[in-house]
Parts: sequence; C-alpha cells; structure tokens
Amino acid sequence: MTTMNRRDALRMLGLSTLGATGLAACAPDAPGGGAPKGDTAAKTFGFTSWSLNEEAQKGAVQAIVDAYATAKQVKIDTASFPYNEYLNQVTLKLRGGQVSGAIQLDISWLGALAAMGKLRDLSPQAAKGGYTEVARSSGQFDGKQLGLPWTTGSIGLIANTDLLKKAGVDGLPSTVEEFEAALEKVGKLGGGVVPYAAATKAAQLKDILPWMQTFGSPLLNGEEIAVGDGASVAAVEWYKKLYDAKLIAPDVDRFDARALFAQGKAAFYDDAIIARGVVSSQAPDRTLTEKMAPLARPVLKAGDTPRALLWGHVIVVVDGEGADAAADFASFATSDTATVAGFFEKVKLPPTTTAGLADPKVAGDTFTTDWTEKITKTATPNPFWRYAGYAQIESTIAEQVQAVLVGQSSAKEALAKAAETAKGLQK
Repeated sequence: MTTMNRRDALRMLGLSTLGATGLAACAPDAPGGGAPKGDTAAKTFGFTSWSLNEEAQKGAVQAIVDAYATAKQVKIDTASFPYNEYLNQVTLKLRGGQVSGAIQLDISWLGALAAMGKLRDLSPQAAKGGYTEVARSSGQFDGKQLGLPWTTGSIGLIANTDLLKKAGVDGLPSTVEEFEAALEKVGKLGGGVVPYAAATKAAQLKDILPWMQTFGSPLLNGEEIAVGDGASVAAVEWYKKLYDAKLIAPDVDRFDARALFAQGKAAFYDDAIIARGVVSSQAPDRTLTEKMAPLARPVLKAGDTPRALLWGHVIVVVDGEGADAAADFASFATSDTATVAGFFEKVKLPPTTTAGLADPKVAGDTFTTDWTEKITKTATPNPFWRYAGYAQIESTIAEQVQAVLVGQSSAKEALAKAAETAKGLQK
C-alpha cells in the first residue's frame, strides 16, 4: 500500500472515533434475542467489509469475492460502510437482524460483537486452515474461535539504521539498557533529531502499555486491573526519565512520529506494519525505506519475551441464513494460499497462514518477514479488549501517564487513580 489517508491510518492502528457511544451499543442482547434465523445451507449470503469502501483495497477484496462466487456458484451480496461508522452500523444491523453471512472485523471489536451471541463458532474451519498460532488467537474469544484471521500484524518498533550508524550505535538494541544507551548516542547528533519519537500526546499514549508489560506488569490479573502495580509504575518512571532527558519529545502522536521519521529526524518510533508504505509516501529521501528495520521491543533482561500489541482483521460469520457458505468463504479468503499471496501482492497486508507466509510473493519481502519473525511472533491482544469500554480504559491510563510526563503527578499516584477509574469501566 503506497497511499494512506487519515482514516486508513486509524483503521490500521485499530483506532476509532466511535468512543463510548459505539461500544456501548455492543452490550449483550436482552434475553430472548437468540441467534438469527434462516436457512444455514442457503447459497446466497452477505459479506460486509469496510475495505470495500476504500480505494486502496476494494479492488483486491472484490476480486476475492468474485473468484469465490464464480467457483462455488453462489451469490454474495456485499455491503460496506466507512471505517469510522462501521462498528456502529454493523452493531445496529446485527441487532435488528438486517445483516447475515460474513463480516470483516478489526480484532479489537471481536469481544463487542461476540457479546451479542450471534456469531458462529468457526473452530472446524480454523482447525484445517493452517493458521499460525498467533493469528488463530486473534480470532478467539471466551474459548471459542469466532473469527478467522484475515491479516495479522502488530504494533512494534522501527529503527532508522542510517541514523544509528551515524550516532555510532553498533547493531540494534535488544535490552532496555541497550536501548537507552542508543538513545543517548543519537541525542548527541543534534540537528533536531528526536532519538525516540514515542507517543506523548494522550490520544496515543496507549503505546505505554507494551512497555508496562516489558517491565513485568500483566495489565490485567483475571478481572483485576493491574495497572498501578510496581512494574507499571517503574515503566512510567522510566518513560518520564526519557522525557526529562529529551530523548523523547513532547506533544507527539502517531502522525507526528511518522512525519519525524519520514524526514529522517527520528531514530525509533512505534507503528504498525503498514509503516513502510506511509513513510515511503512522505519521505523526501526515496531510499529511506531501505534503511528501515523492524526490531523486537527491547526486554528488561536477556531471555525475556519481547512485547508487542497484536493488530489485524478477522472475518466472522453470523449464524443463520447462508452461514455454511459464508463460513466456507471466510476460510477461502483467509487460508487459500494463492488467494492470500495474491492479496498480499496487491495491498501488502501479511497473510495469516504458514503456507501463505512461505509463498515466494511474501517470503521474498524482507521487511514483512522480518516484522513477522521479530515482532508479530510474540504479539498478544490488548487484555482490555474484552470490555466494551476498552477505549475509555485506555484513555484513562493515557491521561494519567501524560500527567506524569508534564510533572502534574507522580507515577504511583497517577496509575492508582487510573486503575480506580478503569474499574468502573469493566463492563
């Protein structure tokens, strides 16, 4: 993907402007709502997708729809909505029995739709799909396989190897100590270079969560909010130390970070795997993408598992009219090797199967294979996604972390306040 507008970027990062209004609509149905009725063996079914509404992907997605419909002699009725309206629209139509068949979902929304009790368990399809373990997990909720993974990636760190070389940094850092030392060396370059274009605006400060995990916090213990424990406090204190030392900059969000990196003014920043396309479209230096290197998030001590936030899309199926064919379509779209490799070739979104990742079209792309092996391999879902109010929980934590950065609160006090507020959002 070589072009990216703001909506596309929000989609790729699992962000939404829906807020509490959209997610509140995803509370469990009232008793008696039941699963949708209809002939599950029907040869006509629907497919709802935001990608069919976006110029960068609609042609590639429509080609998959047409190929399946022709091969299986079925009729697929497609529907699409803009991403920022998508969850609200799908929720309302599913509640009213106005949507059936297959539905594309951001993985962060799976819990919200699962709560409605109308999705088919796709375990039989998942068992034979050849999906990677991490991809398969992205479609699981409450012990059921409710989604088949369509593309699986992660939010991870990217380095500008040219800047690191100029700063005298030997190789990529693997521990927090090495990472901090690298930042200090880059900081001596001057010229407006930001060593780590980390999120410091509240809107994007959920990026602190994998750092909290790096320092040892589970974020959530069962149903108990763990933010505010010793590990999360230590992570925020470390972040504040970087901030005070000017190794990270004030008032930076994802878009600011991308701009800094594209201008060659940042040595590290956090982004999704689509970063290469974004940077390529913005960078004056046409060779910058060749200097971009994905790296596993540095660990606290050697031997720890690098942390990353899982990101991706799944296809779910509404149990009811045409569900059998829709489930088969979902399997085809996500696991047929020729289909997923061709889709990658067009839109650069990584496949979710072992065979798809091994296809020459994918395996020959070094950036994608490095990202998959170094970052996505150990990525995990945001534990707060199980709650309808997850976005509010993240915002609560982010606002308190920002208060720490600007000196309005200590890390311990701020995170204790965040945890107390978050408890009221666990619905």
